[in-house]
Amino acid sequence: MTSLKSSDYDYLVIGGGSGGISSARRSATYGAKAAVVERGRMGGTCVNVGCVPKKVMWNAAMVAEILHDMENYGFGKGEEAIGTFSWKFLKERRDAYVKRLNGIYDTNLGNSAVDKLEGVASLSGGSPGDWKVKVTGSDGTENIVTAKNVLLAPGGYPDFPTGDGVRENSISSDGFFDLEELPEKSVVVGAGYIAVELAGVLNALGSDVTLVLRRDKALREFDDIVRDTLDKEMVRQGITILRDTGGVSSITASGDKKTVHLASGDVSTVSDVDCVLMATGRKPLVEPLNLPSVGISQSSSGHIEVNEYSETNAKGIFALGDVCGNVELTPMAIAAGRRLADRLFGGVPGAKTSYEAVPTIVFSHPPIGTIGYTEQQAKDVYGEENVKVYTSKFANLYYGVFDIPFSDKPPTAMKLVTYGPTEIVVGVHCIGMGVDEMMQGFGVAVKMGATKADFDSCIAIHPTASEELVTMAPWGLGPQETGAKESPLNGANTLPKGKVESKL
Repeated sequence: MTSLKSSDYDYLVIGGGSGGISSARRSATYGAKAAVVERGRMGGTCVNVGCVPKKVMWNAAMVAEILHDMENYGFGKGEEAIGTFSWKFLKERRDAYVKRLNGIYDTNLGNSAVDKLEGVASLSGGSPGDWKVKVTGSDGTENIVTAKNVLLAPGGYPDFPTGDGVRENSISSDGFFDLEELPEKSVVVGAGYIAVELAGVLNALGSDVTLVLRRDKALREFDDIVRDTLDKEMVRQGITILRDTGGVSSITASGDKKTVHLASGDVSTVSDVDCVLMATGRKPLVEPLNLPSVGISQSSSGHIEVNEYSETNAKGIFALGDVCGNVELTPMAIAAGRRLADRLFGGVPGAKTSYEAVPTIVFSHPPIGTIGYTEQQAKDVYGEENVKVYTSKFANLYYGVFDIPFSDKPPTAMKLVTYGPTEIVVGVHCIGMGVDEMMQGFGVAVKMGATKADFDSCIAIHPTASEELVTMAPWGLGPQETGAKESPLNGANTLPKGKVESKL
């Protein structure tokens, strides 16, 4: 643990995840004396048991899918290559990569002159401008640290549902990254993005996967075009989906095999299971914080309540990220943390981040990209008569040379949700190969208030999947094409002039 004097920090951050670290480092650039308290590996959920290692596994699953398709491009069958897959090899490479990232986070803290305090942090009283935080090290050593401002960013953790033998005989998404080998038969329980992502990875890498849903379909909060398309595609890929089960009532074990007992539905049990993965929700990591000691308000779910400026009801104590439960995404926490530092130490009194129209990717198979209102949400907000929707469904050109019926080709589906007479785009929802890499640009367009005509006026990049979003019929003229708006480029062409252009 860092040696402490009776020092006062300008900014003490509890939690070494992306949001907390970003905020601490930004504050240090303004001259604030900052520290981060972390009891585990640096980087938080995202780096250690979330988006980073998950994306590595998704990449492996994508490679398996491409190998499976090899014969359609003249390379011969890919089953032999798929059969050589080593889960152990991939796990070792993935874990080594994560360990390197842990070290990079430590180095970046040091380079930014931010202290690292190792241990469990809990609020210990004090008053605005002089808050006290107890830091308990792994050896039991306790230090009291004082700080003018405190940021609570400890993140969250997976929650297990109740039921006999459920916790004892299943793993969480955290436990997924501890698996030493690919399970031969897996049951994934849950309807959120974590459930469909990990079910897709396991299935693509060769596990026999059953997805257990409490209701009829996964991703219930998403637009129906992506929800319905993914549902059909998971079934086509060989994932067994058990619907309207009411959840898992209990799990029993006999040796290394488990039996999953369902509350209701057409199937009562799933037997001879090697791995049961529960992905039914997460909770905020508030227990160690001792929030009652300073009277911080929490919601009924336990999340810390904050306003639009990440302020709790205790002056000088702030919170952001998963512990608040508002758009639980790493880039969201990073943005909120940086804006908070800008306001506290950077001389930008109104700095805050926007939680509206946040682009989101689900690394399912195929991936999903979405931003803004779903069709139903837009109708609820603006009125059905004020909402117009454009859709497109097609097979990616990647599958064009496959000598199989169109119905057997993995689908791509896209939807634009527009509002008002000028058709402002308030929602973009896509599922299919490549949408994960193209959504960022369309997210910028939505944040800028682009209209359907703006989309139409952008020349399509051909042949790509993204061109469908700017060619959805019926189409119209954009403001630059009608002369209603002048281009900031002043007519410049992106092609270089002279010899290069003359050769085209």
